[in-house]
Amino acid sequence: MSEINYKRRQILLAGGLTLGASLLPSWALASPYRAATPRQISLSNIHTNEDLETEYFDGKQYLKAELQKMNYLCRDFRRNEVAKIDRRLFDAITEIQAGLGHKGQVRIISGYRSPATNQALRKTGGVAKKSYHMKGQAIDFNLEGVSLSRIRRAAQELRIGGVGYYPRSGFVHIDTGPVRRWNG
Repeated sequence: MSEINYKRRQILLAGGLTLGASLLPSWALASPYRAATPRQISLSNIHTNEDLETEYFDGKQYLKAELQKMNYLCRDFRRNEVAKIDRRLFDAITEIQAGLGHKGQVRIISGYRSPATNQALRKTGGVAKKSYHMKGQAIDFNLEGVSLSRIRRAAQELRIGGVGYYPRSGFVHIDTGPVRRWNG
């Protein structure tokens, strides 16, 4: 490769990186999800009235005991079954909060759902047959004092998976499946 072509490539690469960074939302670059900084979250389960404030990532590693507490709070409350929740969901929620400047509670509407609960809810409609909730890969939530449309927009910008918008039911759904979006 000639010296001129090499330098042209270096200039184009640097320009592309600068352009790419300028297209990202400004808050995404400084988010705790992408940086190795501690992550805290304040959760509230609206069905059980349980609250949890925790630092679940210390800047170097996820804290197993804290993740277990979070899994318990996000359990299938109808059957009292606990499952491992994909920690990327908690990271996404902390990133959404950081981007929106939200420091309040995350209100959990639905975390893990057992296959039996999912089947029972399917009879009333509006629940997917192969829901990511049954795999611990979905959370329905809202943030006190923040409009659902702002939460939806921030979640869609992350592109971590599915984002469902349920304004009549008062929540946004996020999951770690394929990137997609829908209105419920």
